[in-house]
Amino acid sequence: MSRDLGLRRLRRHRRFEKCVLLVAALSVATSGCVVVHGEREVLPAATRGEAAKALRQFTTAYNKADEAYDSSLDATYTTGALGDIDKARLTAGKANNPEGNPSHTPLKLTDAKFTIPKKAGWPRWFLADAAGNKGGEARWLLVFTRDSLDEPWQVAYLTLVDPDEIPRFRTDEDGWAEAVPANATDVAVAPEELSQKYATYLKDGGDAFAVGPHTSAWRALRKKRSERPGLATQYLDEPVTGGDYRPLALRTEDGGALVFFTTRHFEKQTAAAGATVPTPNKDVLALTTGEIRQSLTMQFISNEVALDPAGDGAVEVLGRIQGLVSAKGE
Repeated sequence: MSRDLGLRRLRRHRRFEKCVLLVAALSVATSGCVVVHGEREVLPAATRGEAAKALRQFTTAYNKADEAYDSSLDATYTTGALGDIDKARLTAGKANNPEGNPSHTPLKLTDAKFTIPKKAGWPRWFLADAAGNKGGEARWLLVFTRDSLDEPWQVAYLTLVDPDEIPRFRTDEDGWAEAVPANATDVAVAPEELSQKYATYLKDGGDAFAVGPHTSAWRALRKKRSERPGLATQYLDEPVTGGDYRPLALRTEDGGALVFFTTRHFEKQTAAAGATVPTPNKDVLALTTGEIRQSLTMQFISNEVALDPAGDGAVEVLGRIQGLVSAKGE
């Protein structure tokens, strides 16, 4: 009997400890223990104050890394497509300027606006839209994401977009935005399919995407460059959708979605017999392995932002930032 009583007291004590820990973690002022399942509870991804702090932390780290050409200084605050692009850029810069960036100008982001979706589960993420002292009149769109409370906010997507092209977002009465599921069927292309659709479009064309600099004009430029005297250029495009490269989408006021997604691109230049591949610039050479004799294959990572209309219609790619991440000479 005394043994059973002792066990019951021990169990009650452990339950009490768990309750106290949970209340302390959630800052819940209540007389009882409230169990909150973060993976199911619909909550804002961040407070507006947290979002502003994350933008400041990223900008500070980005500037330190750019000034020193040291990718370790902002690696904590970048991931996904931007992480790959930024690391390669800094690596090439360091190789060519070991003492740091002689042209460094600090990035300043002002007039920041935050669109924060209210959603269940991870990842939590939000959009920062700011004016920058670089890029002309374009607005800087940065998507911050994290997979748990223990992780820092990291920028996975960075694009520059004309302010007139940024849509209005659907928000609730408290100003929280709506995340669009990756498999949504109420838009022209499900966000999870956009990367593959874009890769296919770049190869075959079609009407899935509206004409523009990142679609029809880019295809035309590739065609023009594909065959030049003594040099053939081949292109290969691949979707990238997993992990930190997952597409992220916000519901627009008209029922469509603004989608951020990633693609990978290969460009192979092959010289004809008796000819040579044009010597690439020093940043490309810094990321090149092997000896460039008859061919050079370059790998790029690209992050795009697109307007995905409700129902049917062509997807409009509003912005794209692409960076070389590796190259191989043969």
